[in-house]
Amino acid sequence: MTADPEDEVLHRTENNVSWITLNRPEAMNAVTWDQRERVIALLAEASADPAVRAVVVTATGKGFCAGADLRGSPGVPGSPGGERVAGDVARMIRLGAQRLITAVLDCEKPVLAAVNGTAAGIGAHLALACDLVIAAEPARFIEVFVRRGLVPDGGGAYLLPRLVGPQKAKELMFFGDAVPAAEAQRLGLVNRVVAAEELEATARAWAERLAQGPTRALAMTKQLVNASLDGDRAASLAAEATAQEINMGTADANEGVASFVERRTPKYLGR
Repeated sequence: MTADPEDEVLHRTENNVSWITLNRPEAMNAVTWDQRERVIALLAEASADPAVRAVVVTATGKGFCAGADLRGSPGVPGSPGGERVAGDVARMIRLGAQRLITAVLDCEKPVLAAVNGTAAGIGAHLALACDLVIAAEPARFIEVFVRRGLVPDGGGAYLLPRLVGPQKAKELMFFGDAVPAAEAQRLGLVNRVVAAEELEATARAWAERLAQGPTRALAMTKQLVNASLDGDRAASLAAEATAQEINMGTADANEGVASFVERRTPKYLGR
């Protein structure tokens, strides 16, 4: 019997925060095709819903995400549908892992990863694609692909060098060693490490603080930072000026300026 994706990816919205929780603890939250589709859809909904102003991605059990569970996925040897043919794997990667990572990067709301345990393969890239990462002390990050004789996918060769530089990225990908949470923080992969029992509360505090911020300004700030890593200085400065022009027409920008002039705390509505 096929599992219900709504059971395997839990979702709730509280205090303007969308909580997306991987829920296959018996499989260390190795993500299936159906789970990916649900997470992608929830991120798209978060972008479009003005009532959602921040997102948390987390998981149940001892693992954050042990990678991709490819059983039954198209293009995988031994899966339903017969023998693999040329192009199947590339298509599977484009439609699966890459769409998942792109959904996080392109989400118009700040996305926070609350990493409760092992994040391996695409699971590590899911966390690292998020705007902020909080890790529990037992968490580990593993570029597991080399252990299976595989090339990293899910944007790993794009994400890692931008976080730790090309030499360190190659070390992590060439050897596939587990990186403990404290080391991940030292390398710049993680913003904060907390005790396991403090993870949810810390993530909630950060997410709700983000949810009280100027949502459109945060969205454009996210876009500017992400794009700056790919473009030249002139393009980055032009994008910055355009974003500022657009943002100055929002209610939150007007509120921010008015609150400064009136010497009071701003009250942002996300509009």
